[in-house]
Amino acid sequence: MVLQSVIAPLPAFLITFANGLLFGVWWGAALSWSSAMLGAALCFFIARALGRPVVVKLLSESAMNTSDRFFQRYGQHTVLIARLVPVISFDVISYGSGLTSMRFVWFAVATGIGQLPATLLYSYLGDRVSGSIKALFWAFGIVIAVSIIIWLVKTKTSHHKHVL
Repeated sequence: MVLQSVIAPLPAFLITFANGLLFGVWWGAALSWSSAMLGAALCFFIARALGRPVVVKLLSESAMNTSDRFFQRYGQHTVLIARLVPVISFDVISYGSGLTSMRFVWFAVATGIGQLPATLLYSYLGDRVSGSIKALFWAFGIVIAVSIIIWLVKTKTSHHKHVL
């Protein structure tokens, strides 16, 4: 979830669903919630430390303009509203918050409260999946993990060959 927040390769609800599937409602929700909190904090502090030019490179000017408009319209309540509405990008709001004068404490409280309903819902739905699908999901996850490891090893070894 932390990597998902920073580089956003997957929608967060899929990871939360998977955590519910693999670890049950409560452990899946706890893992998803705490990881999302850490990822949101990381995005906030990246934006705060490195500024808008870096955030625009990570996201896009269009995404940041959307974030700006949302902050102009809803002010301090932006984070809470955005966390409660699942179609609003978690990452864009986290980065956007870091570019404002918002205190981190308010950001963290609003993020924690706002993401809780969806986290519990997706974890619950993941937990309700039957056993055979759960086994298939584990197998798929292992195949993906092994594929990523092989790709990383190949990339690293080919990079070293070009350096030498």
